[in-house]
Amino acid sequence: MYAVFVTGGKQYKAQEGDTLFIEKLDAAAEETVTFDKVLLVSADGSLKTGAPYIDGAKVEAKVEKSGKGKKIRIFKYKPKKGYRRRMGHRQPYTKIVVTAINA
Repeated sequence: MYAVFVTGGKQYKAQEGDTLFIEKLDAAAEETVTFDKVLLVSADGSLKTGAPYIDGAKVEAKVEKSGKGKKIRIFKYKPKKGYRRRMGHRQPYTKIVVTAINA
């Protein structure tokens, strides 16, 4: 059984026991979160889709930790003009473990 759900403007495919790195949530470690924007559920060979979401379907997960990803370097450069800019960015994330899919 797997489900596709939406959070943080992105879609994630999840099965029970999966570990996912999603956009940062305002949830503490060891807290349980529920995602109710489920687009698709597949169980026992049957596929159920929503328009746009499935009523009553939920994906439950436990928050493991929150943190920041690896640093991404951004460098802008224009030749012969003396223009150089170096910047960096670390994207915040929340690591979750999917515990249940309720369709």
